[in-house]
Amino acid sequence: MTDATLLTRMIMAGQGKEQADLVIRDIGLLDVITGAVTLTDIAVVADRIVGTHGSYDGKVVIDGKGRFAVPGFIDTHLHIESSLVTPLEFDRCVLPHGVTTVLCDPHEIANVLGAEGIRYFLDSAERTIMDVRVNLSSCVPATPFETAGAQLEIGDLLPFRDHPKVVGLAEMMNFPGVLNADPGILAKLVAFQDGHIDGHAPLLLGQALNGYLAAGIRTDHEATSAAEAREKLAKGMAILIREGSVSKDLEALAEILDDNTSSFVALCTDDRNPLDIAEEGHLDSSIRRLIAMGRPLHHVYRAASHSAARIFGLRDRGLVAPGWRADIAILDSLEGCRVSDVISAGRLVTPELFAARTPVAPVGLSSMKAQPVTPEAFVTEPKPGQNSVPVIGVRPGLILTFREEATLAVGETGLQPDLVEDVIKVAVIERHGKNGNIGRSFVKGFGLKRGAIASSVGHDSHNITVVGASDEDMAAAVNRLIALGGGFTVADGGKVTAELALPLAGLMSLKSFEEVAHDLHHLRDAARALDCVLPEPFLQVAFLALPVIPHLKMTDRGLFDVDKFDFVT
Repeated sequence: MTDATLLTRMIMAGQGKEQADLVIRDIGLLDVITGAVTLTDIAVVADRIVGTHGSYDGKVVIDGKGRFAVPGFIDTHLHIESSLVTPLEFDRCVLPHGVTTVLCDPHEIANVLGAEGIRYFLDSAERTIMDVRVNLSSCVPATPFETAGAQLEIGDLLPFRDHPKVVGLAEMMNFPGVLNADPGILAKLVAFQDGHIDGHAPLLLGQALNGYLAAGIRTDHEATSAAEAREKLAKGMAILIREGSVSKDLEALAEILDDNTSSFVALCTDDRNPLDIAEEGHLDSSIRRLIAMGRPLHHVYRAASHSAARIFGLRDRGLVAPGWRADIAILDSLEGCRVSDVISAGRLVTPELFAARTPVAPVGLSSMKAQPVTPEAFVTEPKPGQNSVPVIGVRPGLILTFREEATLAVGETGLQPDLVEDVIKVAVIERHGKNGNIGRSFVKGFGLKRGAIASSVGHDSHNITVVGASDEDMAAAVNRLIALGGGFTVADGGKVTAELALPLAGLMSLKSFEEVAHDLHHLRDAARALDCVLPEPFLQVAFLALPVIPHLKMTDRGLFDVDKFDFVT
């Protein structure tokens, strides 16, 4: 809280009449509104910028010569759980990349633990250096066509509504529920009409989109083509250009970001793991790629900061100017977006700053309730008169999947994979201890010639998803996963060749992000040894079970046609 004494000090320091707490000296300040770059000092008192375009004296002085200052970046939609580390470890991993604010949806942990998972995230958000804001998970479970660990109705969300870290209602994935005025969905929409409601509407266009937007939904991160994004922009929807570990829409959407639209476009990652962050970066990677693709430089930085703040009602940030929150990324290069220092709420980000945080006790350490399986669990019998079977088609960089058909041989153990045609088995095993369901089908696009890959990260209900060329390896991968309490495993020749334990709700590691990145390297190498052709196979496996993204998905209850919103018969 800013009291009269502190406010007086800010006013005096802004005029140069009193020493500031922190000064960045002789830095090139990018104005994200006009594009001008001005050599100046930047003065900060407490968590607020008090002076620019002048000379200042500070208790702490940072040499900015030869460098540039831009507003801290805002990731407008993500699931911290997909980083595979805890929120505090995510803070330490991502803040040095210039990301000073994130808007997260704890949807993944909420599907496993319900309100307990949301409380864990809010407790963590109060202790991070980065400003972690929370949108309350709107669709738990995402659909009635899979088995989740929890269910959240409006009564479960309302106790969190006025929490200072809560922004609004998270991605409304159940767009059929919106369009059909489902009473449970309506109750949530009504409760948040005076706040922000985040959207999730892949391929929704025309009058159906009109009906969806009439509910007061204002943002979308699911556009995968410029044409789709332009229609949504024309209808008042802000577009969040997504570039994650699996969903890579930046190249397709880059053209929509220009001087006319940059106030209505922001950036997000949705799901990004520590290995990709270590190798490519976070939002800084998206920024430099957009600039390299010819997008106007200051409009890219505007989308990454000021526009993002305005879209989500964060009125105190997004500019490096007097009176604004002191979230600043200091860059060695504007074109290359090379971050060398970060100021978060007026504090220079250092290892000591992270070390001073209070830990948060982990939750959900006993959430893995699936029982061990035998190879017979994956036997898939042909249906009478069936000449071909539907197959999930996977393509790199897309969580959209496609419906394909395959004619498969029948052996003693039922329908057989066709490794020549890249058709292997996929199964989803219920892991919350509710019914023991196992859904079975086939998938194409992984390239596996042998072995299996299993994951307890299975959007959105986070059951166990396994793909494999042999039933024995699928069983080996799944059973080790159960013993770990969740995670990723690779099996070959009946033995586990690589693993990563994710014991916190079966979603997050208790290790450092550096250790997780190391383990992911080993897992990726083990997957490649099976001839896997996907650059990010583990999150690609995780999204096979997401029955709100077209077109064909796998749940513990069976193969699901998202277009028909019903099971494949």
